[in-house]
Amino acid sequence: MAYIEPSEFVTKMVDSGEQKVYMSTKDTLIRAFMAGAILGLAAIFAITVATKTGSPILGACLFPVGFIMLYLMKFDLLTGVFTLVPLALIDKRPGVTFGGVMRNWGLVFIGNFGGALTTAFFMSFILTYGYSTDGGAIAAKVASIGESRTLGYQEHGIGGWLTIFIRGMLCNWMVSMGVVGALISTSAGAKMAAMWMPVMLFFFMGFEHSIVNMFLFPFSMIMGGDFTVYDYLIWNEIPTVLGNLAGGLFLVGLPLYLTHVKTSPNRKLA
Repeated sequence: MAYIEPSEFVTKMVDSGEQKVYMSTKDTLIRAFMAGAILGLAAIFAITVATKTGSPILGACLFPVGFIMLYLMKFDLLTGVFTLVPLALIDKRPGVTFGGVMRNWGLVFIGNFGGALTTAFFMSFILTYGYSTDGGAIAAKVASIGESRTLGYQEHGIGGWLTIFIRGMLCNWMVSMGVVGALISTSAGAKMAAMWMPVMLFFFMGFEHSIVNMFLFPFSMIMGGDFTVYDYLIWNEIPTVLGNLAGGLFLVGLPLYLTHVKTSPNRKLA
């Protein structure tokens, strides 16, 4: 399946991060918008499957189809650029600055949010026939998820906030392994398999993904979730974003970079 050695694909990770820094504003926003929209659709697909079948593991098994589609199309998620783009700065690629990294992250955040919010409105509209009827079991399920993953954390104070942060770290540990998985082979089938495994794990375990949440929580509020925008930002989105950043960079990007690009001399035997 044309497997590529880590020393090669980690260099590709750095190259990819550099390319994203130099990408135009238009291209960055469009690619991020499409990524957020597709991931939101994948999330409601997985929730619908789990609700209708009563099998959360089946929903988790099917959720990665959205992740796979968007990465095969070279669209960008904030979780992915958290992992790849800083490597270009750390590797001292010419012209890559801290400001350039922040610009990329900011544009991808805006694009992802716009795409996820658009899908939230689309899905809420069709479930309620233009907001003229109740959204049914799916709407009730999503509303309860939104409440439990904001107010439920808030009940535990700082412990709840740190729980979200750690769940965000664990999420992007797995999601970024999926991002890397897209680089380990030249075969489309092998890329899909490598992306599917860690993304299924994150979704089933209920870890916190900032872009999924950009869809889930606005959708939950539209469907009657009893929490506020402030609750969403403070008790989910902000700690999730910070956790995603820490997980992608410190649990995936840096370990791979430091052991396959900036390697240390081999130990000499006496």
